[in-house]
Amino acid sequence: MRTRITAGLAVVAVTLTTLPLASAFGAQLVAPSFTAAQAANGKSVYDVTCASCHGQNLSDGAYGPPLNGDGFLQRWGGKPMDGLFLAVTGMPAGAPRSLDDETYADLLAYILQNNGVHSAAEPLPANPQQLSALLLPSIGPNPTGGISSGAKLPPPPNPRSNPLDQVTPVTEAMLADAPAGEWLTWRRTNDSLGYSPLKQIDRSNVGTLRVAWSWALPQGPSQVTPLVHDGVIFVHGFGDVVQALDASSGELLWQYARWLPKDINAMQMGKRGMGIYGTHLYVATSDAHVIALDVKTGAVAWDTVVGDLAAGFNMTGGVLLAKGKVMVGTSGQAPGGNYIVALDAETGKEAWRFYTIARPGKPGGDSWNGLPLAQRNGASVWVPGSYDAKLGLAFFGVAQTYDTGPLLHPVGTPGVVNAALYTDSTLALDPDTGELKWYFQHFPNDQWDLDWAFERHLLKLPVGGQEQTVLVTGGKIGIYDLLEAGTGSYLASIDLGLQDIVTGIDPETGEKHINPAALPSRDKIVSVCPHADGTKNWLPSAYNPETHMLFVPLMEICMDLVPVPEGEVPTLSAGVRWAGRPRSNSDGLYGRLQAINLETRKLGWVQRQRAPRSSGLLVTAGGLVFGGDLDRYFTAYDQDDGRQLWQVRLNDVSNAAPISFSVNGRQYVAVTVGHGVLSMARRALVPEIRFPSSPAATLWVFEVPAE
Repeated sequence: MRTRITAGLAVVAVTLTTLPLASAFGAQLVAPSFTAAQAANGKSVYDVTCASCHGQNLSDGAYGPPLNGDGFLQRWGGKPMDGLFLAVTGMPAGAPRSLDDETYADLLAYILQNNGVHSAAEPLPANPQQLSALLLPSIGPNPTGGISSGAKLPPPPNPRSNPLDQVTPVTEAMLADAPAGEWLTWRRTNDSLGYSPLKQIDRSNVGTLRVAWSWALPQGPSQVTPLVHDGVIFVHGFGDVVQALDASSGELLWQYARWLPKDINAMQMGKRGMGIYGTHLYVATSDAHVIALDVKTGAVAWDTVVGDLAAGFNMTGGVLLAKGKVMVGTSGQAPGGNYIVALDAETGKEAWRFYTIARPGKPGGDSWNGLPLAQRNGASVWVPGSYDAKLGLAFFGVAQTYDTGPLLHPVGTPGVVNAALYTDSTLALDPDTGELKWYFQHFPNDQWDLDWAFERHLLKLPVGGQEQTVLVTGGKIGIYDLLEAGTGSYLASIDLGLQDIVTGIDPETGEKHINPAALPSRDKIVSVCPHADGTKNWLPSAYNPETHMLFVPLMEICMDLVPVPEGEVPTLSAGVRWAGRPRSNSDGLYGRLQAINLETRKLGWVQRQRAPRSSGLLVTAGGLVFGGDLDRYFTAYDQDDGRQLWQVRLNDVSNAAPISFSVNGRQYVAVTVGHGVLSMARRALVPEIRFPSSPAATLWVFEVPAE
């Protein structure tokens, strides 16, 4: 049963999902039965046909997913057996359905035997319709012997309704202006505001907020923003596990789990966002694919390769849905750099590809200090993009390059510069064609790893006496740029006052003037603010369109750029590594929550604390700001003055962004936790803060008590 990933569908049995958990909603299912002869014949077939991929023990093969044990039962246990039978008949890869149905049933009997089900007198049927009435046990061998073969399991006395039965297609209009109770993109809508119009939870009752339910996620870092649609919450877990849950109760509805073959260089990675459109949920995977899952079942509709892992590509950001396209950026240090790709939402077929490193001989190609294309790298896109339907433009942020050494000093060739397009830029692309409509480089020749690759807020502000769509985005350096979204024309900048690299900004063009003393040196330690971890990082800010207030999670930290000795690999190829340090005269308060009035471009209130900020922010119409910190606290603040109104300490650190949604007239607030690299880097500042011994990833959902 060879299970290679192809350029089209992933022919891997465990990446397919069965029907929702029918037993939980009232269906009467029966424990499976098979004969000893079936299992024996199944073993003979398995040894010849399947063991080369899945291993002699069903779980130790190099090319196939495990067919027994906890991982297998998590994917298939507690579900009707017809789905597993159909997946088995799709094997072996390259010759699906090459065995007769009775032989496939024998193979399934052998798999059941290896998962703690005992043989009996009644044979296992080879008919999917009959198998749909059999329930695969969700636990393996145990001292009690499990459930007797053929035992009838009565339905639950109070069967629940299944919200998946009522799920409706998501339209493009909904992605632009979602119903108040929905959360349809990583920042709720395609303008990336992070704002919920719900106000049932407000200043007067937030103090009574309590846990409604929680759900353990796969162990590992969690940076995901869940999505909510029609009473179903979709969440991405570490290791490419996607789950659909009843948003009001936390009951599991379906699960998709991706198997990563051992012979590819795929590292499990957390993701920051998914996308939902039509009847599909779109997910970027750790093996650099994009998959479309059926919203109601979790079944794979299509699976498309986007990046070559061997070349160094991966995807950690998330998808943007617009104009029938699934747009996603790649990350990594592959020669020639990264790109944004658009796939047809219905078929997964690639529509266009835009390279984020300018090509020689093309516009911007002379901005890499004379480097040939093979020596240009970086320019990752590791945060989901934004989209404005009226302008018809998709906006993406592009990161820096670590290979800074060849760019440090201009080569002096006429017409050649070292700005390194399109690093640290905003790109405005036509979703239909991938054509670049405009770009704005916020920070040319970034020698400090100060990405400007984060959320692009799209909002309405008065410009020249008329209301216009304005793009607002900030970089690690702690400066926000405001651009006219239709043209990319520079409007203004807001410096939060926590950096010393930029000494001035041209009021007409937005060009940043750099302090030459801040450039890295191979001869001495250079101290600069901020740290490469950023005054601001990818953890998204949130904007209230009613008050024009932007709320930003920040960190007050600086760094030393230390020349590395001969033979040591530098962090940046300019020959330095960085080491964190507090700001001069620091009072030991590193976490900062900053309010900014974007209409007046003035800084508002600030809330400072010892623990660094570790999560993105949520703003609601109830006058609240929600965010998480490195000391595991999750807090609600008053938008008007930053007063703390409610706080709870969770089991782990949140490295995600909270959301709010409503089901059946009740408002909820949700956040995922599970500390990762970002938290570990910030912990060095506060050694007294202790983490759980392993990331205890969890989805927490809160509500106020019913009146």
